[in-house]
Amino acid sequence: MNNTSLTIGHLAKYADVGVETIRYYQKRNLLPIPTRCGSYRQYPASMVERIRFIKRAQELGFTLNEVNELLTLDDHTDKATIREIASHKIKHIQQKLDDLSRMKNTLQTLVSCCASSTTEQRCPIIDSLSTTTKKH
Repeated sequence: MNNTSLTIGHLAKYADVGVETIRYYQKRNLLPIPTRCGSYRQYPASMVERIRFIKRAQELGFTLNEVNELLTLDDHTDKATIREIASHKIKHIQQKLDDLSRMKNTLQTLVSCCASSTTEQRCPIIDSLSTTTKKH
């Protein structure tokens, strides 16, 4: 398939994405827009691997802007640069995990309070959600 040209439909099929995903990636400058050959655009088969790279990077939590940066890297890029990008992503993921853990603990406390409250009392969960707090 290396020297083969693909229509957008075939490219989508081989890369396991929708046609709209390919068009969206083109709008985001993650994929080049090929020239037309007759009435169809012909994509080089190498685009299948590029799309798979994009999808794998997204699965690891990289945003499309970050993926665009990753696509500029190659085998000649200093490994320390690539490691720094990945380390930054790990820190970002850890922050999200910490935030999710705090949210979980708060909800567990509220559920526990709700379970132990009497029917005459207001629901602690609703009270907590109704309370306005300033977040800095």
